[in-house]
Amino acid sequence: MMATEHMRPVFYPGWRRHGLLRAAFSSEPWRAAAFMLSSFVLGIFWFVVLVTLLATGSGMAVGLIGIPILIAAVYVWQQGARSERWRIGALLQEPIPDPYRPTPAGSWWDRFKSLVTDWAIWRDLLYLILLFPIGVIEFVILVLVLTIPVTLLSMPIVWLTGNQANVEIGSVLSWNLNSVSGMLSLGAIGIPALMLGLLAIVATGRAHLAFAKALLGPGERAQLEQKVVDLRDSRARVMDAEMMELRRIERDLHDGAQQWLVATAIDLAMAKDKLESEPEAARELIDKAGSQTRQALTDIRNLVRGISPAILVDRGLDPAISALAVRCPIPVHVDVDIERRLPEAVETTAYFIVAEALTNIAKHANATEARITARLFSDRLLLEIMDNGPGGADPRGGTGLTGLKDRASALDGELRIESPTGGPTRIRAELPCAS
Repeated sequence: MMATEHMRPVFYPGWRRHGLLRAAFSSEPWRAAAFMLSSFVLGIFWFVVLVTLLATGSGMAVGLIGIPILIAAVYVWQQGARSERWRIGALLQEPIPDPYRPTPAGSWWDRFKSLVTDWAIWRDLLYLILLFPIGVIEFVILVLVLTIPVTLLSMPIVWLTGNQANVEIGSVLSWNLNSVSGMLSLGAIGIPALMLGLLAIVATGRAHLAFAKALLGPGERAQLEQKVVDLRDSRARVMDAEMMELRRIERDLHDGAQQWLVATAIDLAMAKDKLESEPEAARELIDKAGSQTRQALTDIRNLVRGISPAILVDRGLDPAISALAVRCPIPVHVDVDIERRLPEAVETTAYFIVAEALTNIAKHANATEARITARLFSDRLLLEIMDNGPGGADPRGGTGLTGLKDRASALDGELRIESPTGGPTRIRAELPCAS
């Protein structure tokens, strides 16, 4: 089965961001151009506001009147930094979390002291001050990389419409640029010039993003602390889920296989008593016991399949995913390229992510087809499950999607869910596979 156009995978190393050349054909150059233009405007705005507040507050601090102005300036540039994080997330599509320490309990003064002793607030100020010269530089780059190719592309049109006087540029190495062929050649040069300009815009936007992450994002220590907290929380949720799973297994054994085996033991005991006096009744009881034994074995096999699928243990992730796809009630295209066996924990986690995702697709997605893609890049398993349903999946809706994120986080991996209205829905997991 061939995937429809909007169902094609977007799988490549470093899937969070297009390669530079590929990005030129996406919406990224235009988002980056809008970001650079707004950086110029906001850079001027924040420079004027902050210099005015800090200069006024410092000049009047001797008379204590400037103290409230300086305090207000701190909160102003904090909100400015937060607006920048939002702008970066909206235009560059790379959200930057707040880097501040948790606000302590206590009075307003205690909270303010905690804020001004946090290095993150001073990095915010540095970013907003530097946004002015950086915005000017980005504005110049934007004007140059767009003006030059647009000018080249428009020259043949201007010349051919009878405005030769406006494009008198002479000749280069005996090449008459004022001829029809010369003007068309200049127009042709405008096409690669435009491509280079788009690449320059993308590169500038990404450079600004790296700069913003360094100043507006959490420091290395804060990132490690947050990572420890996230791992602790996700593993606690996984432990809770495992305890619920153990209770479910116990309940299924008690209500399923155990009941069948007890009934079988009773029927066999009754058959033994009737074996000589009522052989026909004893034979019926033995047949019934055999049927109950087979039912108990079926329940146990289903239970074991949910704990550790035999096909996954014996043959690996590729056949196990294919088996899940076959059991799915809608057509599923499987594209798995994994040349070696992965650590058991990674294979098990990936298997259950696919199983839960396909269950959600079958029950909730209203999809007619799905696609599973898996690749191994630099000791990291990249897994993607897509469907062509109408989208709108919400991890908070109780469909098991939160549990998928917890499974990935427990291995220090990451799982992202993209389900815009109208579809398609993509579930992407990245799991480390190093020993």
